[in-house]
Amino acid sequence: MSVMRRQVWSSMDAEARASIMHRGLDDIFEPSLRASIGELIDDVRERGDAAVCDALGTFDGIDVTPEGLRVTDDELDSAAVSDAVDAAIDDAMTHLRDFNEQQMARAADWSFESEPGLTVGEKITPITSAGLFTPSGKASYPSVAYQLAVPAVVAGVPELALVVPPVPGGSGEVDAAVLVVCRKLGIRNVFRVNGPAGIAALGFGTESIPQVRKIVGPGSPAVTIAQVEMQRHGVATMMLLGPTESMVVADDTADPVRLAADLLIEAEHGTDSSVVLVTTSATLADATDAELDRQIAELPDVRATAARASLGPNGGCIVVDDLDVAVTIANEFAAEHLQVAVADDQIDRVVDGLVNAGEILIGQHTPFSAGNFVIGCPASLPTSGFAHVSSGITADTFLKRTAIARADERAAARMAPSVIALADHEGFPAHAAALHLRNR
Repeated sequence: MSVMRRQVWSSMDAEARASIMHRGLDDIFEPSLRASIGELIDDVRERGDAAVCDALGTFDGIDVTPEGLRVTDDELDSAAVSDAVDAAIDDAMTHLRDFNEQQMARAADWSFESEPGLTVGEKITPITSAGLFTPSGKASYPSVAYQLAVPAVVAGVPELALVVPPVPGGSGEVDAAVLVVCRKLGIRNVFRVNGPAGIAALGFGTESIPQVRKIVGPGSPAVTIAQVEMQRHGVATMMLLGPTESMVVADDTADPVRLAADLLIEAEHGTDSSVVLVTTSATLADATDAELDRQIAELPDVRATAARASLGPNGGCIVVDDLDVAVTIANEFAAEHLQVAVADDQIDRVVDGLVNAGEILIGQHTPFSAGNFVIGCPASLPTSGFAHVSSGITADTFLKRTAIARADERAAARMAPSVIALADHEGFPAHAAALHLRNR
């Protein structure tokens, strides 16, 4: 049975080509879901902790009192994972810290004299507070916790709060691995919440949950809508972080066994994921499809179902005439995760041509899972085509730039005619007067 929906680019009409590029947004902005989330946000704004607790009971089936929203110090201090997971968290956070510290080293204040007597530049400082949303439900995601938290810590954000839904089917406990991440990073403001209600609580502040200026973190369409809606209330958020997606650009030199394995990494996330193979080789596509069928049979049913949806109706394989067409498709798709699996002598040409992607992983020794967990590059990345205009979550996400200028008397006198001419043209006499009085 074929796993991948197969299409040939040269035979696809405009509608078919547009369809492969359009993913995620219809579910995210479905009108009834958006209305429901809007009502939930209003409820949290009006009733605070009580509304957050009610949402946990209604949507997550977990009863928590307002006093129980905050994860206790005892829970944080006693949280434990296996030695292997603990070491893996340290490994991942070391790589993340190194990556983000390098970025911070390149984000220094700067200035220069643009003309005699006029100095301009920027001062770079961290934002004052941030809320980090770590999802739970389909799986446990300590990797998301450190992918969000390490850049924020490296950037120097003074006030951090992390919200996370409790473990499904439990009595309110939070995944121990997430708590271990928080403890290692010194984050003590941790709250068990329903996803959308938690986003609203971070934006407004409640009796228990502090108000923050920026909220980041991937999640379900409901969580994404909540973040978008909170922008109307003056909260900064990221566009968009989910559902997950990946693309691989491959030629006939790629190993179909590894290729199938790498395609399944993001495909197993959920039935709303989108995974696309763009290849110059129909023979490779056939071999990869056969290998996908074999490897999917080894997955648990829930992951196999997700993979077939991601590679079937949501994505699939596109056969192209050459790598130049593949690059064009990849740039239009603007994948969250993009892997390049081509001949060594073609890598530089292909990578140089790629400009729209959340991340670019080069070669078949760089699988998406290594990027998700350990490599240290950002793994919370823009989806649904937003890689055209935005980037993944790094230390830079938590920084702001303030322009600084200083003019002396001679520079002010030199600029005066230009300022006055523009002020007169736009009809702002006080703008002009400020320069006239300095030149009397």
